[in-house]
Amino acid sequence: MSSALTDLCRYPIVQAPMAGGSSGPQLAAAVSEAGGLGFLAAGYKTADGMYNEIKQLRGLTGQPFGVNLFMPQPALADPSAVEVYRHQLAGEAAWYETPLGDTDSDGDDNYDAKLAILLEDPVPAVSFTFGCPTRDTLDAFAGVGTYTVVTVTTPEEAQAAQWAGADAVCVQGIEAGGHQSTHRDDPQTDGTGIGLLSLVSQVRETVQIPIVAAGGLMRGSQIAAVLAAGAEAAQLGTAFLVCPESGASPLHKQALTNPLFVRTELTRAFSGRPARGLVNRFMREHGPYAPAAYPQVHYLTAGLRKAAAKAGDAQGMALWAGQGHRMARELPAGRLVRLLAEELDAARTAVSTGSTQ
Repeated sequence: MSSALTDLCRYPIVQAPMAGGSSGPQLAAAVSEAGGLGFLAAGYKTADGMYNEIKQLRGLTGQPFGVNLFMPQPALADPSAVEVYRHQLAGEAAWYETPLGDTDSDGDDNYDAKLAILLEDPVPAVSFTFGCPTRDTLDAFAGVGTYTVVTVTTPEEAQAAQWAGADAVCVQGIEAGGHQSTHRDDPQTDGTGIGLLSLVSQVRETVQIPIVAAGGLMRGSQIAAVLAAGAEAAQLGTAFLVCPESGASPLHKQALTNPLFVRTELTRAFSGRPARGLVNRFMREHGPYAPAAYPQVHYLTAGLRKAAAKAGDAQGMALWAGQGHRMARELPAGRLVRLLAEELDAARTAVSTGSTQ
């Protein structure tokens, strides 16, 4: 691990910021206290909501932690395509007895207001999703001592992040649960993402800054593999989703290891942007018709997803999950960090012992 990352966490284990309520202060604190690097997900929150969670987290731990921001999205969506999708979802609205959401919300996710708070009252680390900040923004964070990480899905995006002044890149493989953090949402590239080990190797030959590897990682032996490929740390999301400190709904947690859900797919059905989740009825019926319209579709379906959860209907929820979801272990987050660290040590020892025989 690089010295800067070593200063942030004892183990090369980062808890992924999962927006939508899963990654709150309790989960981040438990991970950081155990020697990993916990992250708050500020996506979909107001600036005040983000700040209140930071204050809660600081009250739970004195260890370093991070905050993740969504980059503002360009207004590229075709309004007529969104309206067609609205009509297609009319039956869902009737079934769940809830109106479809307002799609007129802008796509900036309160970005500037959140930046202002994080620069005025700095946190140890800030990561970015769905794009790369400007050099001025990254320089401003460097000036207040905040470590910056830009999530990337290609070597070209990693190179752009390095040029902009990021301290590190989070390299996200196609195996990752939740949204693919492409910097440009192009429907022509749907399903063409790169597997994590190959991507880490490619990015390692493209940039000189540290790499955090993300995508389908559930065991310490997998962490050892990405470290051997050139990463300095591993970021895990689905592995922490089932922890008691996670804010994910009980239905979501149960679905991850439920034999009823046999596979994951990338879909635009729930948000208008490619995201990996457990295949359920909603995804099968609406995924093929969902437009490339983020965050409009996210707001359009928000009420449906909440109503499905309230009704106990996992078939209508966005069950984000990485490809390793069946390997999830229902452990307290701190215990999971320590177990992953033990597995990592064991894997390294096995390789070392094998190489000397």
